[in-house]
Amino acid sequence: MDEIDIETVADPDLEDPVLIEGLPGVGHVGKLAAEHLLEEFDSELVRRVYATEFPPQVNVDDDGVASLTCAEFHAVETEGADLLVLTGDHQAATNGGHYELTSAFLDVAESFGAERAYALGGVPTGELVEEYTVLGAMSDESMREALDDAGVEFRPDEPAGGIVGVSGLVLGLGARRGFEAACLMGETSGYLVDPKSARAVLEVLQELLGFEVDFESLEERAEEMEEVVGKIQEMQEGPAGPAEDELRYIG
Repeated sequence: MDEIDIETVADPDLEDPVLIEGLPGVGHVGKLAAEHLLEEFDSELVRRVYATEFPPQVNVDDDGVASLTCAEFHAVETEGADLLVLTGDHQAATNGGHYELTSAFLDVAESFGAERAYALGGVPTGELVEEYTVLGAMSDESMREALDDAGVEFRPDEPAGGIVGVSGLVLGLGARRGFEAACLMGETSGYLVDPKSARAVLEVLQELLGFEVDFESLEERAEEMEEVVGKIQEMQEGPAGPAEDELRYIG
């Protein structure tokens, strides 16, 4: 197999599709958001991207059938915009791999005529979050007004250390190709899988792109996580709460 192998599954006609990136990251915010779009809208698998930068493993379904790990693009038609949703279970293992894979992802997006992109993710706060804010970064100042109107906040020096991985490179490499790109980052503790942060990000995205999505399944997942949070808080308030290093491994 080549270092990167792109499998064509389908070639639907999309009108000015918007690339939505939701790969695993802090709080799995972007991945949760992207997968929620695929669950709530009719979607069609259009590309699989295989890469030697992914872990050497296969995924096994309920029937025992194995498939090589990959990233996937799904086409989604909404009332506001056609979407090209990128998700998967892994990011690249090396710095160079991040650049190569993101370039391949952008190649796929360009082949469908995409000129806009939104990378979805989380920004860690280091503490449990009660009111969820979505922070933003953009490839060009011309995007600020629309992002401001959608409730995105821009803060000096945040996120600290910049945006790493595919989400950052969608902006950096995308801008060099002429993409209008932004990153939407929901605040999250960083300790837990965070459906509430994913919902906050999706609320901004639907405002930007003019579609509406139901959040019932995310709310159910959020309730499950609230039970986990409640147990954590009980432990913190007790005589021997968990150490911070222990919390880092939850979720």
